[in-house]
Amino acid sequence: MSHQSDLISQDILAYLGQHERKELLRFLTCGNVDDGKSTLIGRLLHDSKMIYEDHMEAITRDSKKSGTTGEEVDLALLVDGLQAEREQGITIDVAYRYFSTAKRKFIIADTPGHEQYTRNMATGASTCDLAIILIDARYGVQTQTRRHSFIASLLGIKHIVVAVNKMDLLDFDEQVFNKICADYSEFAEGLDTLANSSVHFVPMSALKGDNVVNRSERSPWYTGPSLMEILETVEVAADRNLTDLRFPVQLVTRPNLNFRGFAGTIASGVVSKGDELVALPSGKTSRVKSIVTFDGELDAAGPGQAVTLTLEDEIDISRGDMLAHVDNRPVIGDLFEASLVWMSEQPMQPGRKYDIKRATSYSPGSFTRIHFRQDVNTLAHEEASELALNEIARVELALERPIAFDDYRANRTTGAFIVVDRMTNGTVGAGMIVAKAQSAQQSSGSLGGFAHVTPSERAVRYGQEPVTLLFTGLSGAGKSTLAYAVERRLFDRGRACFVLDGKAMRQDLSKGLGRDAAGRAENLHKGARVARQLNQAGLIALGAFVAPTAESRATAKHILGDRCLMVHLSTPLEVCQARDPSGLYAAGEEGTIPGISYPYEIPEDADLVIDTAELDLAASVDKVIELLRERSLI
Repeated sequence: MSHQSDLISQDILAYLGQHERKELLRFLTCGNVDDGKSTLIGRLLHDSKMIYEDHMEAITRDSKKSGTTGEEVDLALLVDGLQAEREQGITIDVAYRYFSTAKRKFIIADTPGHEQYTRNMATGASTCDLAIILIDARYGVQTQTRRHSFIASLLGIKHIVVAVNKMDLLDFDEQVFNKICADYSEFAEGLDTLANSSVHFVPMSALKGDNVVNRSERSPWYTGPSLMEILETVEVAADRNLTDLRFPVQLVTRPNLNFRGFAGTIASGVVSKGDELVALPSGKTSRVKSIVTFDGELDAAGPGQAVTLTLEDEIDISRGDMLAHVDNRPVIGDLFEASLVWMSEQPMQPGRKYDIKRATSYSPGSFTRIHFRQDVNTLAHEEASELALNEIARVELALERPIAFDDYRANRTTGAFIVVDRMTNGTVGAGMIVAKAQSAQQSSGSLGGFAHVTPSERAVRYGQEPVTLLFTGLSGAGKSTLAYAVERRLFDRGRACFVLDGKAMRQDLSKGLGRDAAGRAENLHKGARVARQLNQAGLIALGAFVAPTAESRATAKHILGDRCLMVHLSTPLEVCQARDPSGLYAAGEEGTIPGISYPYEIPEDADLVIDTAELDLAASVDKVIELLRERSLI
């Protein structure tokens, strides 16, 4: 079953040519922790003669040290290369291995079984044609079995092999195998995409090699193929989309004045000389003049081939554009739904800007809403205001400019995208487009197809409820300092907020108002009206005003309605005098200093009281954030 051939000794070039023409199958192994994924891959490599002798000797020595397999060689060590993996006996990162047989070439992705490494499993599955889902025969279908089957289904894998491992520990009991097959089939019926996949069941022992490469005599009741026979014969060529031509332009090449070509890899479909193509999103058309490769020109090219196309007409095409047949175009739009796998410790928050990379195109965009979060263990739909690491959800994505794309189930290249954090430039999410495009400016409703934006839509977009936090206290209590610090904390967490500083307003809307109690009251009331507009826009307003009288504060709360929370900074007068940030106490201007020239009426209805003489700035900010969370505003 190995890749060895007599041609190696007779004609090495002929052998290399034969090897190059072999069909490639990408597959992954997944399942619960300690189901034997790495051992299975080690067995495949071992029995297909793909392990060098010195490597085998090293694995044999390491097996004696770990002692996890008794006298047997621990073949899992071939894959678990990280020191932490060997120490714990688990897989942490995705490991790729390559081997071949006389019939096919293979790339294996060994993915982790732990729940916290869901993103690693999704990464490994994204390019695979087949998934091997291991089930420990002793325990049957487990939570992680469902989780990984769901992700495989989500990522469009059309071939599933359910490998019921460790059957040797149960003496290859046929009834156990049949029950596991029935349980898994019942679960698979609830997944639409998995129900349409080809599913094979194999009883085996990865450690002993039963039914892995060769059929086992210990399971005479099993008449199906071995795992290797399935891998060598499963039909994957038919999975390729030969109908819909999609050619994302990766590079415009201009080596001289007489040549202008568009380089890239054909995602799907077939292109031939003379075909009429359309460049998207511009809509300009032309015909194929030539199909150029390193080995010369071709008459036609298909999926997976890297080519350079030249056109008969000089039309404007750049990196990120897509070429397609004029009578078979992808969808053009800037708003669509997608299934999203979140891969970052920093939560995904609706309204926050990200860079969206689809094939060769980049576009800024944001998630306008989370329709539901998917519980991958029970498949239940849950409400969510943000997504944490490893969570999966159905979301709506709005881009700043239209792109050409397909439904992921029709095209895994043009229907997939990754999410890039604009600050760190790191990949934080992966998405699969599942809906047709809309215009981001259009929706059903009034105004000739343009609907009013509702408060609930704003709340979902920003992940918050609008409110005004009124920071009140003596001059020097730290109102503005705290308001700006809270703004920074909220902004860094993706919230939409704005500070209304009473001191800054005096230079604009409240220019000319006195600094006495009456002038400060009027300044506050103007600020409350501005804050009300900000709240109607869905924002959190942070107002920093002295607001010395109970009457002025009551009027402000009346203007704001039920969207006002009062934070009283109870800092003692002597501390405020020592700080004196505005120079009021030093100036001593009669009738202008709260607490001295006129009384400051301490609020009796404050929602939060903070003494900035006792608490530092960070602790004060924590208390304000805690208040917002207690009121379910963020």
